[in-house]
Amino acid sequence: MTDPDPLRDVSDPLRAAAETMRQVRERCVWSQRITHRDLVPYLIEESHEVIDAVETGDRAELREELGDLLWQVLFHSAVAAQDPDEPFDIDDVARGLTEKMVRRHPHVFGDAVATTPEEVLVHWNAAKAAEKRERRSVLDGVPAGMPALARAQKVLGRAAKVVGSAPGPESVEGPALASESALGDALLALVAQARENGWDAERALRERLRGLEDEVRAAEAG
Repeated sequence: MTDPDPLRDVSDPLRAAAETMRQVRERCVWSQRITHRDLVPYLIEESHEVIDAVETGDRAELREELGDLLWQVLFHSAVAAQDPDEPFDIDDVARGLTEKMVRRHPHVFGDAVATTPEEVLVHWNAAKAAEKRERRSVLDGVPAGMPALARAQKVLGRAAKVVGSAPGPESVEGPALASESALGDALLALVAQARENGWDAERALRERLRGLEDEVRAAEAG
């Protein structure tokens, strides 16, 4: 007996998508062999395609790319559901997400009050800190695989919580920039300079970040 066509279930599109994924995982010989690690390149690619759609303002493209990104979540969940030791499925993922978002929005689902975005962040950060009590450093949880520039911005934000401002060598002073566009020009100029000298700009920033992280952890240790 064949499974029902998930496209016929228009009452719950998310459930239909999950059912489509389940059937693909069970019946497609390529999908049956895919692991979480195999999916990582696709997840990165789909994430960047969503970013492109947002930044170009293409609404139709954004809707499609968000669907492709959702497919990655469904795919990972379908793979996880077959794990012999610690299985979980898309319902477990959704349930955990809902519980987390309710905890982090006590001003929406509880008695807390937040009338400004800053007050919202106070509640958010307090809830997040309570969830991550086992972390020993503000740098814990910053993904090592992030692109260096995005990771630098994340690390600098975390570092400021420890030392009060973004640490760095006093001798290095960047130009005064008036806009994000000017920042883009300055970054491109730095990359061009790196290229001219045969330097790897990404590696240079990664290595500087390691030093910064050492400085932050030393400050935390007192």
